[in-house]
Amino acid sequence: MRVPGWVAAHVAALRALLVFTVLLGVLYPLAVLGIAQLPGLDGRADGSVIDSGGSAVGSSLIGQSFTDAAGNPLRQYFQSRPSAGGYDPTVSGASNLGPEDVVDRTVDGAVAPSLLSQVCARSKAVGELEGVDGRRPYCTEDGVGAVLSVFRSGGLSGPVVRAVSVNQPCPATPFQPTYQGVAVECAAAGEDYSGGVLTPIPGDAPAVPAVPADAVTASGSGLDPHISPDYARLQAPRVAAARGVDLATVQAMIDEQTTGRALGFLGEPVVTVLELNVELDRQYPYRA
Repeated sequence: MRVPGWVAAHVAALRALLVFTVLLGVLYPLAVLGIAQLPGLDGRADGSVIDSGGSAVGSSLIGQSFTDAAGNPLRQYFQSRPSAGGYDPTVSGASNLGPEDVVDRTVDGAVAPSLLSQVCARSKAVGELEGVDGRRPYCTEDGVGAVLSVFRSGGLSGPVVRAVSVNQPCPATPFQPTYQGVAVECAAAGEDYSGGVLTPIPGDAPAVPAVPADAVTASGSGLDPHISPDYARLQAPRVAAARGVDLATVQAMIDEQTTGRALGFLGEPVVTVLELNVELDRQYPYRA
């Protein structure tokens, strides 16, 4: 008996489905898994997990925080660079704020700091933690963006008639008392200052801040496990004091844990924070 054409077509399709399911859904994944378990590849394939004392403490590819339950930095550990996603791999991503984001916003009654204010606040906090000057250009002493909304008599031209420190809500004292002869005001809640010209003020902070850039900016993924050698060296005195270790010893460990540029010319030298902290715990355990 002759099989109808539509039946033959469905049988052929079913055969193809079964063959490709076995090839691509079973054999190919098993082959990739087998290759990934070869010596030299198995560590990366399994997540580049780092062990300490027989327990997995993290991955050399994913950053993490070293803070207490209240979110305060643990003084005995090197700190990672900031993360826009809280070091959560499931929400990896950047803040999507750009260099022109300089004015804080209010969302549902809460202040959403601008990128500039986030950088200023982080620099101030790192400076206080490490005992260095945390000031940066375009930042106020209280850790927000030093930005004025300047109103002129002719709109964009003419004498200044009003100046408002937009990131310092009242009753805060403005970061500078006057601007071109006009008293600077604090920002009143709910008032719109978009009619003025946004004017960032550099201030008198050092042109080259003591706090490195990677200490105040998050990576694109929010999961960068590395910091720069400069940021590591900045933290070395605090870590050495907390662990009762000679500063030169900690600095030598930083040098040992520093990885050079890929292929000798790509990227910058970096230090993997978790690996450095694990090595510190192994050689110089912290005693409270």
